[in-house]
Amino acid sequence: MTTTDTEEPTLTIDELAARAGVTVRTVRFYGTRGLLPPPVLGPRRVGHYGREHVARLALIEELQHQGMTLAAIERYLNRLPADLSPHDLALHRAVVASWAPQTVERVTREELGRRAGRPLTDEEVARLTAMDVVVRDADDPAGDTYRVDAGLLRLGVELLDVPFSPDTVLAARTALLEHSRAAARDLSRLLRDAVAERDAPDVRSLSAHMHPLVVQALLTTFQRSLREELREWLDGGGED
Repeated sequence: MTTTDTEEPTLTIDELAARAGVTVRTVRFYGTRGLLPPPVLGPRRVGHYGREHVARLALIEELQHQGMTLAAIERYLNRLPADLSPHDLALHRAVVASWAPQTVERVTREELGRRAGRPLTDEEVARLTAMDVVVRDADDPAGDTYRVDAGLLRLGVELLDVPFSPDTVLAARTALLEHSRAAARDLSRLLRDAVAERDAPDVRSLSAHMHPLVVQALLTTFQRSLREELREWLDGGGED
């Protein structure tokens, strides 16, 4: 691994492929299709990749996991703003993952690291457990098996790099769950009233179509609201 002038870690194509859990051939293929931005060329024209490439690869893999074709993935990525940060891309991936039904899987310690997209230390696994992202399998006497929701795991791994205590993360999660559940109830009530006279197959079809749209709308409005709150907080702090 090398660094840029700003000391941001960069990866060779082999390291990027290993981090994302794909082959080098896959990385090159995505690059030729325009799904990945080109690498930064270093000495001897060796390409180096950054956190944006890792996050974008994770998003592409999640879109494929949801059954989207490459053409559909291209259209999806082309609609995204060009200046999205790795964290923004991770948020989009979380939205895409939410389209799938919740599935809790039983995985080994080794498999947990592979699903996370990077090796996890014992301390990091303990933090994920404290944040309720993974749960030790009570049926495994050896304590080497965990129950995990794949949709939450990537988000939990992102949170490992945030300098907050597990207690703060848990409190934030509780607040998000409380308010998102309230928003879900209100939206569900509105949708039920709107389709009250429709047949059951039509309702299911409309629900499947609306789900990703509603989730993306919630993400967009929340991001804007949070940005405004942070701006007010920082501007107010600057006046003190």
